[in-house]
Amino acid sequence: MSSSDIFIGEIIGTAVLILLGAGVVAAVVLKRSKAQGAGWVAIAFGWGFAVMTAVYIAGPLSGAHLNPAVTLGIAITSGDWSNVPVYFAGQIIGAMLGAFLAWLTYYGQFKAHLTDPEVVPPPLEEGLVDERSAPKAGPVLGIFSTGPEVRVFWQNLVTEIIGTLVLVLAVLTMGLNDSGKGLGTLGGLIVAFVVVAIGFSLGGPTGYAINPARDLGPRIVHALLPMRNKGGSDWGYAWVPVVGPLIGAAIAAGIYNIAFA
Repeated sequence: MSSSDIFIGEIIGTAVLILLGAGVVAAVVLKRSKAQGAGWVAIAFGWGFAVMTAVYIAGPLSGAHLNPAVTLGIAITSGDWSNVPVYFAGQIIGAMLGAFLAWLTYYGQFKAHLTDPEVVPPPLEEGLVDERSAPKAGPVLGIFSTGPEVRVFWQNLVTEIIGTLVLVLAVLTMGLNDSGKGLGTLGGLIVAFVVVAIGFSLGGPTGYAINPARDLGPRIVHALLPMRNKGGSDWGYAWVPVVGPLIGAAIAAGIYNIAFA
């Protein structure tokens, strides 16, 4: 695989991943969506199928890492770091593109949601600060990126480490193609179901980012998009879904090298 193939493949694949993943969350959360209220099961399966679709699309070009944690795990186990920056760049750009496309797809629903008095209460008397209208995390941030249900940073970090450890260990033991540098055809299906399992079993505390690009790229897009009443992008938490998955990937690679290699 050439560097240009990797770069293009990761942009396309990660964009599809985020388009479908953020799309299912938007479908479940936003007002005036036909799927509103479909719940966590729909989100977990939606993200799993998003992974499967993206892997099959990007696999022939880049090996479909689609996740800096996966790229890091493969680099540690293979010893090949030559294209790691190319993978990382493609993944971040693709994640931002996918988040933007999801916003375009649900533009009317975002507008309806963010002008609904039940979602965005009217301001209090002039001169008073309504903390509800200026939260750390705005009312639609969860469509773009993750956030904890209970904000305890060490626990949130550990949750992301554990979830990503499971994902990357599954990729390394079951998901790789014959070259060992990307996901294979059967591996894409296996990893998709692993992501569904992580969502069901480990996703409750933090929303299971398990992918730095999946969280950081869309968070940047949320900060940039011209959405009235969108609220904050919660940058104080943004390091957790970046650092946690990278640590989890490194631990998974270490386990693989000790136990399986």
